[in-house]
Amino acid sequence: MIKLLKQKHNFYGEIKWKSVSKSKQKFYSELIDYFFNTDMQFRTVGVKKCMFDPHLSHSFDDFYYKMYYVLLNYRIHSLYSYNVYLDIKDTLSAYKVNRLKSILNTKYGVFRNVQNMHSHESIFIQLTDFLMGAISYEHNNILKKNQTKVHLINKIKSHCGSDLSKTFNHHHQFNLFFIDLQ
Repeated sequence: MIKLLKQKHNFYGEIKWKSVSKSKQKFYSELIDYFFNTDMQFRTVGVKKCMFDPHLSHSFDDFYYKMYYVLLNYRIHSLYSYNVYLDIKDTLSAYKVNRLKSILNTKYGVFRNVQNMHSHESIFIQLTDFLMGAISYEHNNILKKNQTKVHLINKIKSHCGSDLSKTFNHHHQFNLFFIDLQ
């Protein structure tokens, strides 16, 4: 369906928040409606980068995978098998992805696949990039100069019935968890 939506709007590139423009506002608006009219679910963990202390016993890269664990260690149903696809970070991330899968399966045993992919290989990773971009824009851009992006964020808020600035898990499709590292 997303491919048909792209064709309808003559959208040939990757779906990315940084590519949002007034000329593609209708496409992105319909993409938001499509997401909320399906049974797809989106969940994210938010941490302010300035709260990360590089002097702790782990690097930012290690911290990144710990946050994946926090994200995936929630609402796991033992009757299902899970395939997890992560946007590739670098050429060394395969080891960490395999380790993450091993740790998750030690606890649950239901993660069939955890792997890296390039975003251009998956429309769903692109959709995730878009949604993450909206959340980040809401949290990091005080002036919010781009009215198209503001419009799309307001559309997401309308679907959620909540603003995107605080933790909420009452919405079955769109779960935000913000962690304070203090």
